[in-house]
Amino acid sequence: MTQHPVPDQRRRPANDGPKAAARNRAALITAAREIYAEQGLDAPLSAIARRAGVGQGVLYRNFPDRAAVTTAVLEENVRQVEQAAAAEGATFADVLGVLTWHLTESAAFIGLLHADEVAGGSGVRAHALGLSRRVERALRAHLPGGGHRLSDANDLGIAVAMVSGAVTGPSREERERRALAAWRLLGVEVGPVRPFEG
Repeated sequence: MTQHPVPDQRRRPANDGPKAAARNRAALITAAREIYAEQGLDAPLSAIARRAGVGQGVLYRNFPDRAAVTTAVLEENVRQVEQAAAAEGATFADVLGVLTWHLTESAAFIGLLHADEVAGGSGVRAHALGLSRRVERALRAHLPGGGHRLSDANDLGIAVAMVSGAVTGPSREERERRALAAWRLLGVEVGPVRPFEG
């Protein structure tokens, strides 16, 4: 009796379909955040694809242009701040720690917080203002009572803009040091500076 070889199913990579697409998108957003922090918003999109470990075709399937990549990074940053605010037992300092991580890690995020300066049509300014308001709502939900120095209606937004303006420097460590120094000058306690990992 002759046996026919059975194809080894393990040789072919599994087609994860939607799982692979979601992983690729997340990898592209993470890569864009890192590349933008290192090289600025004019960094080549090919550098983002390389860092994410995908081809440029995958990048363009997810994000048709530079604005779409930047918007995705901003949305993810804001989403993480909102998740930190929604976490059980979250404090104002905890949420500020996540916000400060994004300020030091993501050059694109700093531009969002200066939404008043965003120019141009096509809803860019309105979108940036909407994201900025979401960040402020997430923070305000945990603002300590009892006459906290940032309780006034505009003070919280101004404080965040002031700190974001201080976030400069050639390295992430330097940017974080400057952000924390700015919060200290404002008399505001910040929790651990890290991304939200819910």
